[in-house]
Amino acid sequence: MAFRKTVIPLSTLILFLSACGANDGQDHAQPAEDPTGQEQQYDRDESNDPYEMHDSDDRSDMHDMHGGSGEVPEGLAEAQDPNFPVGSEVMMHADHMPGMDGVKATVTGAYATTVYSVTYTPTDGGKPVEDHKWVIHEELQDPGEKPLDEGTAVTLNADHMPGMDGAEAIIESAQQTTVYMVDFVSGESGEEVENHKWVTEDELTKAE
Repeated sequence: MAFRKTVIPLSTLILFLSACGANDGQDHAQPAEDPTGQEQQYDRDESNDPYEMHDSDDRSDMHDMHGGSGEVPEGLAEAQDPNFPVGSEVMMHADHMPGMDGVKATVTGAYATTVYSVTYTPTDGGKPVEDHKWVIHEELQDPGEKPLDEGTAVTLNADHMPGMDGAEAIIESAQQTTVYMVDFVSGESGEEVENHKWVTEDELTKAE
């Protein structure tokens, strides 16, 4: 009788351990929980738009990069008879920075030059920026006197954007026109932007 009493608990123990082993296998098969609460990570579709590469809180810094003291490059000639003289109230029809399109502005400078859109790779390691508007002839390194053609490789001497000064670029388009420097209040952030460089004549209309 003593022998039977001993065998019964051992059998029960063996069955119990077998069951635990099976459960352990099932538990290990379950996916581990992500302690951060994020089960998957998604790659963001990074844009080559330098404005979109910054958080909204940093947009004011980007506006400041397009504003400034009003100083212009050496050799830049004032336009003799611009359609929009200094002090004119104009409406802008350009979207090369946030809060710009459809906003009223005041002309603070008008200059006769060749204006270019360019594609460049920032010197600060950022992704290439395509078709940036605008860089003028006097903001290129040793451009010579004549306007440059599309496809010409140039070095930028402008600091409109981070990583722009000293960057290698390719001219995407070129036009001889009057370019304007303007003051405006951003339609996106509500911040004042002074001496924005540059807006072309065909991007402006007279304010009503």
